[in-house]
Amino acid sequence: MILQPVVNIAEICARKGVKNVVLSPGSRCAPLTIAFARHPELKVRTVSDERAAAFIALGMALTTGKPTVLVCTSGTASLNYAPAVAEAFFQQVPLLVLTADRPPEWIDQLDGQTIRQQQVFGRHIKRSFDFPVDLSHPDAIWYTERLVSEALNDASAFPAGPVHINVPLREPFYPAAEEEITFGKRVKVIEEEQNLHELSSYQALKLQQEMLYYKRVLLVAGQEKQDPQLLKCLRTFVGSTGAVVVGDVISNLQPLSNVVRHQDAILACPDEEKMKSLQPDLLITFGKSVISKSLKLYLRQYKPRAHWHLQPAGQVADTFQSLTKVIRCTPVSFFHSMAGSTRQEPAFVKAWSGLENKAATFLTQYTDTAPYSELSVVARVLAQLPQKSNLHLANSMAVRYANIVGLPAEKEVTVYANRGTSGIDGSTSTTVGCALTSPHITTLLTGDMAFFYDRNGLWHNYLPGNLRIVIINNHAGGIFRLIDGPRKQPELEEYFETRQELDARNTALDFGLRYICCSSMEELEQALPAFFAADAGAGILEVFTDSKTNAAAFSGYKQALLQAF
Repeated sequence: MILQPVVNIAEICARKGVKNVVLSPGSRCAPLTIAFARHPELKVRTVSDERAAAFIALGMALTTGKPTVLVCTSGTASLNYAPAVAEAFFQQVPLLVLTADRPPEWIDQLDGQTIRQQQVFGRHIKRSFDFPVDLSHPDAIWYTERLVSEALNDASAFPAGPVHINVPLREPFYPAAEEEITFGKRVKVIEEEQNLHELSSYQALKLQQEMLYYKRVLLVAGQEKQDPQLLKCLRTFVGSTGAVVVGDVISNLQPLSNVVRHQDAILACPDEEKMKSLQPDLLITFGKSVISKSLKLYLRQYKPRAHWHLQPAGQVADTFQSLTKVIRCTPVSFFHSMAGSTRQEPAFVKAWSGLENKAATFLTQYTDTAPYSELSVVARVLAQLPQKSNLHLANSMAVRYANIVGLPAEKEVTVYANRGTSGIDGSTSTTVGCALTSPHITTLLTGDMAFFYDRNGLWHNYLPGNLRIVIINNHAGGIFRLIDGPRKQPELEEYFETRQELDARNTALDFGLRYICCSSMEELEQALPAFFAADAGAGILEVFTDSKTNAAAFSGYKQALLQAF
């Protein structure tokens, strides 16, 4: 029989708004599997590879903004969750991780599928709980119900993140054939009213007075989900103050027409006087990580007089080594309260806007006429993305190229990337999770190394028709040919690039995906419209390039950029 407190885990999850559950098969977790699978209000999917399962759950939580539940068996299964758990921790994504375990007296007794699972995720988890083994006393029932509510509340509270419950289970694991599992029984559920994290009128007045001393205000947005309310408040704030906004492609500020989106090109300018003209006296940051290394290095060298960071709660990073004030509120609250609080020095605004316009014009002209290479390929793909679609950017060069090129303001595209830890290990799986929980076409832009590393993200029975995967295959880890250190070493090809001759044709065949390949710009331009058609179905577009040609083309781009500036 399955004990009612275990069944109640699924019931409490459903009552607290959980919709999606990702299971990986196993015997020790059978009571949890059956409880979730039979609950009428939960959408449950099974993915055999736990690493892929966890990243798929991450993609679901990214898209829905609600916790996704993960369930796995005992032993090393839980360790395979670790990369996605770490990504969720640093990207602040809510997950509830349930790991089945042997009872504590059987740990370290040479029994099968047994490791030390308590606190298994170490410091990369918001909180860890241990489900009680003895459930005979009413207090134990009260504790289990309280524990599940607390775990889900913690997962969603700012900053959101993964929470772990380790569930030791004794045999028998399976109900009798005639046994019914009943849901809807009275269970204890604890709801939590989240703090709105708004500025008080006193705080707003105080900050408005402080802002009067600054005439060169620069806003830098880190990784953010797309938020129409934030965009509205930013438009009002920028319109009333003239402040300059810089946003990476993962900031999702593309709809702002006056956002600086080509900072990598701008900050390649060798003119010292022009660089000084961009220096802010007040830097205001919000969001999570920033892709642009050029921007980080620039702001560490040309430091502002003051740096304010907007963050409702949690640990604050001093990324630019200039932090002077942490303001505990949401960016929406701050920009709504601070509109019209100062006016900018016209020369500062003109310096940024002039260089942004120049960079945008240069990049458009360059990528339109540049020889066939990864950079020009990425520009064509981004230009053809469907309106109101999702874009996942794999780590390594895909996300960097996209950040150089940028998305135009008129493209209503929501951008995702696993920049919490910036690993290549779960990009495909995360995209699949997003596609499963979004009605829009969802595109993964990835390199060959990241794609082949995560092929098991496609190994299940749920591949959605809105999934599109664009692979730029240079048969190597081409990023190492662009970095000064490894590219000058004799070990480059074998030990850093790790050249391989794989292509994705058989992978597409294995998983029933359409497959298109191309090796020239003409073939790519011909393939893209049909590939992105709404009724085309899930597919892979593989674009072959040459690693050495890509390196030469990127070097040519940087030389042309220097000449243009």
